[in-house]
Amino acid sequence: MVKYIIYRLIQAIPAMIGITIIGFFLVHIVPGGPAQAMLGAKATPQKIAEINRIYGLNKPIVVQYGIWMWQLLHGNLGTSYFYNQSVWSLIAINMPRTLGIVGVSIVIAHVCSVILGSMQAYWKNTVFDYLVTTVTYFFYAMPFFWLGIIMVLIFSVDLNWFPSGGLSNPLNPNPGVGSWIAHSTLPIVTLVIGTIAQWAQYMRTSMDETLIQDYIRTARSKGLGESVVVMKHALRNSILPLITLLGFALPNLFAGALFVEVVFNYPGMGLLFWNAALQRDYPIILGIVVLTGMLTIVGNLLADLLYGLIDPRIKYT
Repeated sequence: MVKYIIYRLIQAIPAMIGITIIGFFLVHIVPGGPAQAMLGAKATPQKIAEINRIYGLNKPIVVQYGIWMWQLLHGNLGTSYFYNQSVWSLIAINMPRTLGIVGVSIVIAHVCSVILGSMQAYWKNTVFDYLVTTVTYFFYAMPFFWLGIIMVLIFSVDLNWFPSGGLSNPLNPNPGVGSWIAHSTLPIVTLVIGTIAQWAQYMRTSMDETLIQDYIRTARSKGLGESVVVMKHALRNSILPLITLLGFALPNLFAGALFVEVVFNYPGMGLLFWNAALQRDYPIILGIVVLTGMLTIVGNLLADLLYGLIDPRIKYT
């Protein structure tokens, strides 16, 4: 397995180089720039040229990429134009907040998807199956930002059950775990609902195909209890497609967290990226793009390894 992991990591090098090239050039060809965002209405050609000279933005784009890539290879993501802090320090502050809501969302969404999808497949073509399918497709078609707005209107404005945004009450100088739970509940619920809507249908299809396999009929013919057949034999093999989705869960949920954090004004990686995009803060944008690319590669590797743990028939060479 160690050889397999090393081989996959070597394969990831060209992918990461491609991500840096595409990300860097796409960011720099977008109209506008940091100087225009900093100066606003006071921008003049002379002032814009001066800021571009200070940050090296007046150099050829290939030269800029080479300088940035050299810094990246030395573990330096650069310094934010607007915050005047290293990108690593900003990520260190905001990443745990996003990982908190994303990690909890992944666990809850996976558990609920497995349960709902399995129940749908077991009671296929019943009222329960049709009802869950209708509800999940309804939420699947609803964007994260729209679902977040609905959550705020219902649970914050109308019912006043949860705060409408932020990370803690600004009037409370020492917010504890309870404050985090109160402010994170709606973002987590929004991510969970949007994720379950997709994963539950994958689980339903996989479980439905598994329940008609010959080895399931053989297990039943041997007199095994229905719970043993479903939980031990069918569920273990049906969950494999959901493991594949786990490889894309981290980057996809980070993308969903971007919209959710903007809606709830939740200070995490998503809101940091959004503000950086508005301000044309290239170092932050590129730092998050690189980090997201790494998470995608690690997520796919993790999914492959989990495949082997769940299905012993899979061998790594």
